[in-house]
Amino acid sequence: MTTSFMYRLILSGFFCLPLTVAAEATAPVMRMAEPISIGSILQMLFGLVLVLVVIFGLGWLLRRVSVLPGQHPKLKIVASLALSNRERVVLVQVGEEQVLVGVAQGQVSLIKSFDEPVIEPVVRSSSEFSKRLQQALKKGRAS
Repeated sequence: MTTSFMYRLILSGFFCLPLTVAAEATAPVMRMAEPISIGSILQMLFGLVLVLVVIFGLGWLLRRVSVLPGQHPKLKIVASLALSNRERVVLVQVGEEQVLVGVAQGQVSLIKSFDEPVIEPVVRSSSEFSKRLQQALKKGRAS
């Protein structure tokens, strides 16, 4: 390279230098947020807790409302006792009669039938919300 070319290159750099300094002076300073900070961790944990509360709340609501097909108010499980991982004894209320059955993998066996209740079934009082929800669901099925 010739010295005149180097001279021109250096001079052009000096002429452009004030432009870059002026551009930096007028541009707003942008700071990057830290990727891991106390605020971001708390926000993530809050979101996780919120999602878990919604999941468990919906599960609880589905159990309380019990509008699953095949369920009847005259047929209720009064008590259940696990004998092992796969076997259990269940006391079922059928109308005015209670039936004790053994439930194993792939089979259900009648153990004893009682004419009078052995254990009184727990009567849950319906809240105003569950009554309105059941009315809304019945209207939805009718239409």
